[in-house]
Amino acid sequence: MLIHKINTGFFLAVIAFLVAYSVFDPLSWWVYLIPLALWFIITGLGSAFVQWGYHVKSLNRGEKSGNKIAITFDDGPTSETIKVLELLSKYDAKATFFCIGKQIEKHPDIFKQIIDGGHIVGNHTFNHLPEMGFYSTDKILAEIVKTDELVSRNGLQLKLFRPPYGVTNPNMAKALKRTGHAVIGWNIRSLDTVINDENHILKRITTRLAPGSIILLHDTSQKTVNVLEQLLILLKEQNLKAVAVNELLNIPAYEE
Repeated sequence: MLIHKINTGFFLAVIAFLVAYSVFDPLSWWVYLIPLALWFIITGLGSAFVQWGYHVKSLNRGEKSGNKIAITFDDGPTSETIKVLELLSKYDAKATFFCIGKQIEKHPDIFKQIIDGGHIVGNHTFNHLPEMGFYSTDKILAEIVKTDELVSRNGLQLKLFRPPYGVTNPNMAKALKRTGHAVIGWNIRSLDTVINDENHILKRITTRLAPGSIILLHDTSQKTVNVLEQLLILLKEQNLKAVAVNELLNIPAYEE
């Protein structure tokens, strides 16, 4: 949240300077709109991209040395998750699944398969609604806690969180301060939910791929399953090892 405070403080100082200056040399009203508009633009972008760390500190990649990368999946579990798990097992890879609470309720057996496969799970809120950016702190907190409590039935106390759509705001920052979750971002966004061409999705990943990368995928479509197999083959060829994000970042995934 430090960047947000610095940005807000800077533009407030600019406006204060303009007001003081106008005492001696009156300014047109539109001059005051310039810093205000810039503040809105920067804040909007900072809220939309979790990697900026604008409202909350996020972990977006691991060490560039070594040969480890992390593949992460959002929005599951779904029926496609089973195919993802089969591929990960086939190529001896581990991944991290940021799960939606209501999806866990729909597919408890698949969720258990993720855990039994040695993969890591994280919190992706309970409902994953686009309007969450307008929720109060208490409402966001309830979304996070409800999923935590659901997962705790499997004996796991979640430490990792990924904001829906990568969107953050001051209310989410306050909620996360209370829960203590580590926020996990990414440095490679596949756009597999909006791009239909599998080759294009794969190219977006491979052209950015390097040790320490955290890749964002979604275990929600056959298209992504197809891309995943090609990616896992490439990782073998390049001697890159897919590990869970907690191993890549050397942080705990669960409460002890």
